Amino acid sequence: MPGDHRVNDRIRVDTVRLIDNEGTQRGVVPTREALALARSLDLDLVEIAPTAQPPVCRIMDYGKFKFDEAQKAKESRRKTQNVGVKEMKYRPKIGPGDFDTKTRLVEKFLNEGHKVKITIMFRGRESAHPELGKKILDRLVERLTDVAKVESAAKLDGRNMIMVLGPEKKAKAKVESAKEAPQQEVVPSISADVTMEVSIEEN
Repeated sequence: MPGDHRVNDRIRVDTVRLIDNEGTQRGVVPTREALALARSLDLDLVEIAPTAQPPVCRIMDYGKFKFDEAQKAKESRRKTQNVGVKEMKYRPKIGPGDFDTKTRLVEKFLNEGHKVKITIMFRGRESAHPELGKKILDRLVERLTDVAKVESAAKLDGRNMIMVLGPEKKAKAKVESAKEAPQQEVVPSISADVTMEVSIEEN
C-alpha cells in the first residue's frame, strides 16, 4: 500500500540504490545526496524496495503516486463488485423471437464477464416433460459455444430446471482486444435504444 512506503526523512539507511524521476538508474548513492536531489526537483524520495541491499529508492511526486494508486484500487473494487451472476428465464414452449432476444442478452452478460443462471420454468403438466427444458438448454449452449462454458450442468430444482453458464476466457480476451482496436465511425440508428430487464418473463 502507498502509505507503507518510507518517504524522505523517514529513510534512515546511509545509502540507497537510486532511480531518478526520469527512470534512470543512478546506482548506489548516499541517502542525503539522493534526498537533496529530490528536494532540488521539488519531488520526494520514496523507498520502493525496502528489502533490497541497499534499499531501492525512487524520486517521484509521492502525492500524485498515492492518488493514482488509490484510483486504481477503487477501479479494481468497482469491477469486482459489478461482475456477478445474472439470471435469464425461459419457458419450454418459448417462441423463436423470444428465444433469440433472451439469448442475445445472455451473450451480452457473458461478454461483460458475468455468470448467467439459466432457469427453465415449467407450468402445469409441462413439469412431466423435463426433456423439453433440456432441449432449450442444449439449443442455448450450442448457440453460445464461442462465448460460454457450462459451469453447472442442467438439473431440476422444484418446478424449474437450472443451468449456470460462465464466460469463456478466450472469448473474453477477444472482446477486450476488439475494444482496444480503432473503432470505425458508426452512423446512429434512427430507432431509440430499448432498456430491458435482466429477467424477461413471458405472459
